Amino acid sequence: MEERIEEQAVAGGEEKTLEQLFSELEAVTGALEEESSLEKSFQLYHRGMDMLKACSDRIDRVEKQIQVLDEKGEAHELQ
Repeated sequence: MEERIEEQAVAGGEEKTLEQLFSELEAVTGALEEESSLEKSFQLYHRGMDMLKACSDRIDRVEKQIQVLDEKGEAHELQ
């Protein structure tokens, strides 16, 4: 499953932006709102959950890169 998430997060050898991932997740959500077979809905649900995991992982990675300045102006990683 982890490989599938990574494949979805990479487009043509380039990592998709968080905005692209959210846009695709929104499209999956829209497709789920339409009437479709149970099997198709189940596939869309799993795809959406995988994409949500990819978004969450990307946000976690970005949060680790954010630095906070203390009173002395020194940069520290956000904890």
